[in-house]
Amino acid sequence: MDIYGIKTCDTCRKARKWLDEAGVTYRWHDLREEVPDQGTLRRWLDEVGADKLVNRRSTTWRGLDDDDRARAATVDGALSLLLSYPTLAKRPIIDTGEVVLVGFTDQTGTTLLELP
Repeated sequence: MDIYGIKTCDTCRKARKWLDEAGVTYRWHDLREEVPDQGTLRRWLDEVGADKLVNRRSTTWRGLDDDDRARAATVDGALSLLLSYPTLAKRPIIDTGEVVLVGFTDQTGTTLLELP
């Protein structure tokens, strides 16, 4: 399982703590240091959609101009923006190889434990 996020993100810290306490093994990827490749981002967008993957409440979003914000509505536009601004993604992104989950709640953790 791979988890993508930012080490200073409270939700990412919560997810990592929960997973550590549950004994779940994962690989951590800091989006600021390791930008996912185009294929990975495309797969995430195809699975969860641009509306769910693009964080419209982020500081990065607030820094975009109106044209870029409009592009985020399409998969191709969101892909281009996420390649340029990886911190625009909602966090954490949990990629099990079978399923992609965005964000983290206790229910997310329970879902992960129920996966084969």
